Formats: sequence, C-alpha cells, structure tokens
Amino acid sequence: MTTKPDYATYLASLPRILAGAAALFRDTEGRVLLVEPNYREGWALPGGTIESDDGETPRQGARRETLEEIGLDIELGRLLAVDWVHRAGRQPLVAYLYDGGLLTPNDLKSIQLQEEELLSWRLVPREELTEYLPGSLGLRVLVALDVLEEGAGTAELENGKRVG
Repeated sequence: MTTKPDYATYLASLPRILAGAAALFRDTEGRVLLVEPNYREGWALPGGTIESDDGETPRQGARRETLEEIGLDIELGRLLAVDWVHRAGRQPLVAYLYDGGLLTPNDLKSIQLQEEELLSWRLVPREELTEYLPGSLGLRVLVALDVLEEGAGTAELENGKRVG
C-alpha cells in the first residue's frame, strides 16, 4: 500500500517561478522613464520582485517598488502586459507591466533615487528603448506602448513577444 504525501510536501515539490512587477511611466513627449541599477548591467523600469510571502499582489508590488526606487507614490493604471519569460539555466519569470501614466515636469523634479539600488534615471524615446533594455524587457515595453496606443486590452507575451 502506498502512502499519500501530505499537502505541504506536494507544494514543496512544485516548480518555483519568480514574479515581478513594474510600471511604465512616460513624459509628455512620450519618452519612457528608465532606471539604472547598480547591481547589474543595463537599465530597467521602476519595479521589482513581488513580495508574495507578505500577500502582496503584482499591482501592489509595482506601486511599492516605484515608491522605494524613485520616491513617487502614484496609483497605477491598467495592466498593459503579462510576460512569461523562460531563461536558460534560471527560474521562469512572470512579469507584470502596469501603466504608470504621464509624469509632469513637477513629478520628474520630485524623483528621488534609492541610492542602495540605483545609479541614475533617464527618459528614453521609443526608438532607443531596445538599446537600453535587453532582450524580452525591451520587447515587453514596446508591446506595452503599442497597447497604450491601441487604447484597450492587455497583451499576453512569451519572452516579450505577443501570443494568442
């Protein structure tokens, strides 16, 4: 007779997936706000890992990370994209991207970088985004900008490319 594993053992045996959330902020010229982390090469959007142990939702995580990283506490708009990112040799990532809206000149003056994690920030035009944002992140941001132009919906992505 085989014994049935307990539920905790079953849960511990399941694959682990990372979840992150970010906000897409633009200025009145349509440029995208990027931040430069000090712990890795390249640029990113304000955002980070969702603290699921605390019961944080993706939306709450994106807002918390925005406040922590750039000092802006802004209610986020709609979900623009969800991206399933499979990376060789690493855990899969589910990345949520929310509309942060348009930043006013006063908002931009109010940015306060989290010096423990960030070196700088900048506004980047659409045509230069993939020079700053590598791989699926750059593709994800371009699709999110398209979703904003389309005016409705959310894009389902795999490694930055639309599916479905």
